[in-house]
Amino acid sequence: MSWSSFVYLTKQGLHNLRANRMMSFASIGVLTACLILTGVASLFSANVNSMVDYLGDQNESVVYLQRDLTPEQEAAVDSAIRATEGLSAVTYVSKEEVLETYKGYMDTYAELFDDFEQDNPFYANYRVVLEDLTRMEEIIAELKAIDGVQDVSAPTELSNVFLSIRKAVTLAGWALVAVLGLVSVVVISNTIRITVFARRKEINIMKYVGATNGFIRWPFFVEGLSVGLISALVSAGLVIGGYALVLRQVAKMGGFWAPILDSCLLGLPQVWAPVLGGFLAFGVFIGSMGTATSIRKYLEV
Repeated sequence: MSWSSFVYLTKQGLHNLRANRMMSFASIGVLTACLILTGVASLFSANVNSMVDYLGDQNESVVYLQRDLTPEQEAAVDSAIRATEGLSAVTYVSKEEVLETYKGYMDTYAELFDDFEQDNPFYANYRVVLEDLTRMEEIIAELKAIDGVQDVSAPTELSNVFLSIRKAVTLAGWALVAVLGLVSVVVISNTIRITVFARRKEINIMKYVGATNGFIRWPFFVEGLSVGLISALVSAGLVIGGYALVLRQVAKMGGFWAPILDSCLLGLPQVWAPVLGGFLAFGVFIGSMGTATSIRKYLEV
């Protein structure tokens, strides 16, 4: 295809977009709504995953050491725990530190623990944080198998709840994206199908005089692509602007949840580029699919 033909056919596609402005506007509106819902679902899923990861990092597992270990045995246990793969943080807490901690809890009744100074009943321990909650059972089993470890206390049930929430939100998000994508393809296909049907005789004449399928298909492709791109830009602007407003409102919040939400919600720099790029790619894909599924049968003359 020559450059002059490319320019001419592109102008024809844009002309068709204006000539069928009511259907084009309807398609842009529906596709924009679908993209907004898809973006909101994706951002919600991503932020839930971020929150689950954040809360998971706050849940420490406690590795209790056996009493009366020799310094050499304690050093061996220390090396083995720190060498365990999948731990993001390891903190040693001596028996004396545990006792002082409980004294702090008792406040004015701390003297009740004075009798424990000589015979400390607490266990020295390690506070460990896992990198991946899905490997909790595996890593806990490795820690329990270390010689010199008395027991391991881990929030297994709580981590399973976090993982279940993340899995459910992820599946629901992908299902919503798939459904809305299918709806968008159908809407744009119907829009272009109406245009194609109105010009079916013209297409037949062009085929008879030797026009190639590409020559006929390109204006419709431009029309569908334009609908996808316009919808992508509008929906991306609305979603990114709305998310920025949410972050601003969260920053003004007070109370218990404010620091948690501030720590685990994705920042605007992490969001705007993936949202814009994803919407543009999605719009191009939907516009292309809508064109391909609408015009095929009219090219068979």
